[in-house]
Amino acid sequence: MTEVTELSRPEGEASAIKEVLLNLGPQHPSTHGVLRLVLELEGEYVARVDPHIGYLHRGTEKLAESFTYTQIFPLTDRLDYLCPPSNNLAFALAVEKLLGIEAPIRAQYIRVLMAELARISGHLLITGALPMDLGAMTALLYAMREREMIMDLLEMVAGARMHTSFCRVGGVREDLPAEFFPKIREFCAIFPNRIRDYERLIEDNRVFLKRTRGVGVISAEDGIDLGLSGPNLRASGVDWDIRRDEPYEIYDRLEFNVVTRDEGDCYARWQCRVEEMRESMRIIEQCLDQMPEGPFQIDMPTVAFPVNKDRVHCSMEALIQHFDLAAYGFKVPKGEAYSAIEAPKGELGFYIISDGSEKPFRMKVRAPSFVNLQGLFGVSNARYLADMIAVLGSLDPVMAEVDK
Repeated sequence: MTEVTELSRPEGEASAIKEVLLNLGPQHPSTHGVLRLVLELEGEYVARVDPHIGYLHRGTEKLAESFTYTQIFPLTDRLDYLCPPSNNLAFALAVEKLLGIEAPIRAQYIRVLMAELARISGHLLITGALPMDLGAMTALLYAMREREMIMDLLEMVAGARMHTSFCRVGGVREDLPAEFFPKIREFCAIFPNRIRDYERLIEDNRVFLKRTRGVGVISAEDGIDLGLSGPNLRASGVDWDIRRDEPYEIYDRLEFNVVTRDEGDCYARWQCRVEEMRESMRIIEQCLDQMPEGPFQIDMPTVAFPVNKDRVHCSMEALIQHFDLAAYGFKVPKGEAYSAIEAPKGELGFYIISDGSEKPFRMKVRAPSFVNLQGLFGVSNARYLADMIAVLGSLDPVMAEVDK
């Protein structure tokens, strides 16, 4: 849909300057979801971009007020639906902060392992989708091949390919199955060479390089002012990663590099994600090597379900514990807490206010996709309609997380 308005012109001029308002989306494959960009064009020159959101009608924050803390986990799955284990982890840490508890060490290793698999899963999609948006089709087919391997691993652990709901307050739902370990070792052996394949496909692709290098530059100052985080901020030269700078779970026991670039353009953001997949592989291998034996759920009957399900059939206490938690949930002390993690898109935080009941009084999600979308206002040289496609893809928004 376009709207043409005639601008004022000096009397006697033969022709008028036209301003064109173009709606890009909300039904357009290059918007990666139901996002509407109202573009003010002068020819193909973009004079102004105005994002319109809210078409997804998610309402996660309001829904959470009517759900018990355990029931909220499936809601978090559907924020950044490409990386559900990360969403689960961020929410679990916020509730545990209110309760003043900590998951067992084995559970922390499992959580981090799952979160890094989720990071690779999310990065793989945009690593392939951004070149596809710009005319380099093959990369997405390669990336989806490896992403299927991750989906198989998640299904092996959680029983679901997409919405895993694997975390629980105080730990994880169940232990890792024995057949998971050889499969993930196989993935770790294969994947580094596959990352190199993506780079070979793209690094000399003239179409992709022309469309991304020097396009959509966001300076470090603008990135900080706009509240960007994750690869979008690190690609502008800001060396900040919550996993290293404000470590949670067992990240302080692991060795990994924080990937940064100085260019701040679309290509730098793509490069950051490719390099971060390599670092995630390092983290996963360390988790597999260091993971100790032990419980995967906290021993706290008022919060955690019975670990041994067989006891539910023969123990009245275990049956009552299971029924009480399933039917009514657990109470969280009055107070408020904010907890954030380094999700694949950036800083994902949950701010929870508890009134002492089984359900949060208020819950606020600091969704990185919502904040990163502001990067559209910070680009210094995306001047043409085609450039907006490259910039939007490089920011990697997921609209379910924007319309939270």
